[in-house]
Amino acid sequence: MLLKKTLTLSAVDLKMDGDTGKFTGYASVFGGVDSYGDTIIKGAFESTLRKNGKPKMFYNHQWDMPVGKWLVAKEDDHGLYVEGELTPALRIAEDVRAAMKHGTIDGLSIGGYIERGDYDETESGRVIRKWGNLMEVSPVVWPADAAAKADATSMKGADVTEIIEHIETIRDFESFLRDAGGLSKGAAVALTARAKVILGQGEPDHGDTEAKALAELVTRFERMKASIRV
Repeated sequence: MLLKKTLTLSAVDLKMDGDTGKFTGYASVFGGVDSYGDTIIKGAFESTLRKNGKPKMFYNHQWDMPVGKWLVAKEDDHGLYVEGELTPALRIAEDVRAAMKHGTIDGLSIGGYIERGDYDETESGRVIRKWGNLMEVSPVVWPADAAAKADATSMKGADVTEIIEHIETIRDFESFLRDAGGLSKGAAVALTARAKVILGQGEPDHGDTEAKALAELVTRFERMKASIRV
């Protein structure tokens, strides 16, 4: 599933290097519990950094034009430490730099994929042991956990389809319905197909409670489909 987790700049220990466009800080902090009940533990990013290299830098998770590049991305005992540089002479990058200095952009957010097996379910959320593919780290407007969600409206059709293909559980499906909006007709078709796979699996151990939850999800999805744009 595609997942995004966001910290306020007060939590990431952001430090700007004058007017050079360079800055340092933490994109993720280990051991905390966010409003979704999720905890990221030390070692979660080691595999993706080794396999995929440094993530991209976008603004507000808009996966089109990068606003800079990450010079360093590594784990330490505190979290995921990053050193970045905003692209000189790029208008949006200059705007982001000015806003970060002024404090009107007040968050950093990681975005990428986790798979079943990368985390352990708890009563309140998940303990994330591995971030399968850290795609990007973005300066973002909305701080803290309010922005820690998938935003299908900011991605291309192909990206949304990839998100849907990573939906593996009923909880994933519920999260997508809660967070996504403005789906295209093609994305709605893909989501319908994926929902049939998940619902067809059945989870009999959950009994009547699970059946009721499934019925509620289907109802919510039908309402969403009614407002889909062609």
